Amino acid sequence: MPVIHTAVTREVLDAAAHEALVTDPTAGAAVCFTGMIRDHDPEAAGEVTGIEYTHHPDADAMLAAMVARVLGDADPRGEARVAVSHRVGHLDVGELALVCCVSTPHRAEAFALCSAIVEVIKAELPIWKRQLESDGRTVWSGLGLGEERP
Repeated sequence: MPVIHTAVTREVLDAAAHEALVTDPTAGAAVCFTGMIRDHDPEAAGEVTGIEYTHHPDADAMLAAMVARVLGDADPRGEARVAVSHRVGHLDVGELALVCCVSTPHRAEAFALCSAIVEVIKAELPIWKRQLESDGRTVWSGLGLGEERP
């Protein structure tokens, strides 16, 4: 059975700890994606100073189900090991918002699975962000509203 660690958490994310969860003698490759808070965004009028993430109360269970679905589709032999977490709450520029580490026997599978998991999370996980800008304005993203909020 593959190790599958999933979490939606307020805790600081540790990429090395996620990688350690998927490290295994049967793995020939490990791929880790880290998504971090940047100081700019096309939706922001000025410099981004941080982000506040909010989430659906069932986001943790939804994340586990998403990862299981991707593995069911793309890893029929059950050889992959996955550790993925999304942070919520207030994050400053440079902090990790998403960590996804995948190990498989071969590199192409590890890259493909990691990418597929991250894309599903970005498209489906009910987590919303409010960007904080240096001039005091805030902009919500991921709500489909495309407008500034007070």
